[in-house]
Amino acid sequence: MKKILEVENVSKSFSGICVLHNVSLSLNAGEVICLAGENGAGKSTLIKILSGAQPPDSGKMKIFDQVYEKLSPAQAMELGIATIYQDADLVDSLTVSDNIFLGHELLRDGAFVNKKEQEKRTAVLLKQLGINLDPAMLVERLSPGQKQNLQVAKALHGEAKILIMDEPTASLGEEETASLMELVERLKNQGIGIIYISHFLEEIFQLGDRAYVLKDGEMVKELFLKDSNQDELIQAMVGRAASNFYQKNCFASGDQALQVSHYSGNGFVEDVSFTVSRGEVFGLGGLVGAGRTELVRMIYGADRSEAGKLILDGRDITPKNPTEAVCKGVFLVSEDRKKEGMFIIRSVKENLLISKNEKNFFLSLNKENREADESIRTLGIKVFNREQEVGNLSGGNQQKVVIARWLLENGDVYIFDEPTKGVDVGAREEIYKLIEHLAEQKKIIIMVSSNMPELISMSDRIGIMREGKLVNVMEAKNATEDILIKEYIGVKENGS
Repeated sequence: MKKILEVENVSKSFSGICVLHNVSLSLNAGEVICLAGENGAGKSTLIKILSGAQPPDSGKMKIFDQVYEKLSPAQAMELGIATIYQDADLVDSLTVSDNIFLGHELLRDGAFVNKKEQEKRTAVLLKQLGINLDPAMLVERLSPGQKQNLQVAKALHGEAKILIMDEPTASLGEEETASLMELVERLKNQGIGIIYISHFLEEIFQLGDRAYVLKDGEMVKELFLKDSNQDELIQAMVGRAASNFYQKNCFASGDQALQVSHYSGNGFVEDVSFTVSRGEVFGLGGLVGAGRTELVRMIYGADRSEAGKLILDGRDITPKNPTEAVCKGVFLVSEDRKKEGMFIIRSVKENLLISKNEKNFFLSLNKENREADESIRTLGIKVFNREQEVGNLSGGNQQKVVIARWLLENGDVYIFDEPTKGVDVGAREEIYKLIEHLAEQKKIIIMVSSNMPELISMSDRIGIMREGKLVNVMEAKNATEDILIKEYIGVKENGS
């Protein structure tokens, strides 16, 4: 196999903190290498260096037999290096073909965009890639999976030879993920070298030829995946043996203190009712689109419901909006932490204390600093200092900041929507411990999760959502992944 990329002893520091130390790797044409490691291990910094977004402090890169000490974004694109991020970098108000030709439009008479020719060439490209999209369709009408496929098509139209994919399936459903997996396999067979980052270990073993494991900025292991397994990979990532299921203690009081009563709305959710006891983690499971997120957003008051009441200890605390929810001790850790959970360009301290400061007319900077530092220390949030921009933290540390904000509030009801989405194995366990600690304090917890082992291990009971309805509630100790998936899709035990 022809070697198309070699990274040799690349190092990078920020504010005196070393985030990459003498990292080396190689990539062959027609090969998929996977970057694995906990949040904050250095994966994002490494791909920013490869894509030209960040210069390294030392080391070199050999790309197609040419040596470079650093790259600019324009150089990286000219060399055929394209990066596809988790969040689609597309213009929603333009068509599929417009996005593919953006910046390199085909002109007619030297002045007008030749849309017909662009759509014709786009159709040919999409057919070659096996992507079923209408070139004239507006991007805003595409699903997340279709947008990811479009990003791949756009990169290949730019003649990409090295494709970097950063958590490409984090927001995708099962079918969309399978479609993207098939596309990656086709690209590999066409001789394109792929660097693939994912927290889903199944994807790494399905797609990858080799895996490089980063830990604390150092490359600690190279694995040939056909000769390895998930336990070995996880142990290299976190330095401890893997366990498929987190062992949570049970703290449920059985008092059924919270009643979610007859919620309907969001154009989908229909007459959902259940109870949750103090100290209980009530899990909500179901396929993507089953109505779980729509339900918890209505409970929190983020979306308006057509019907439904939230009763706590016999009192109606139904919130009309999130501000009212917070005042009544109901908190939501949203699935989309960047858009709905954080102020990305503000500091860690501001993000931790924003809710408390809204309630106080006078501020005490010393008290603020103490509270922020205590939260950072208690939750093990990896930051340079409390003034660091939260947008520069890893995904797991961002999630801990959002959770820490609500822990400072001391409420009654905590709702977690996909609490470990985009979070690595080590940070995931830390978040589990935080949820367990809330249960031990007799808080009421509702948790939406698409991860079945997580749902089984962290829940006391599991409510099954299907097509906007709560179709079953089961004890988590009686649940298996086989049982759950059958419940999700409505398959009965006799196969009917």
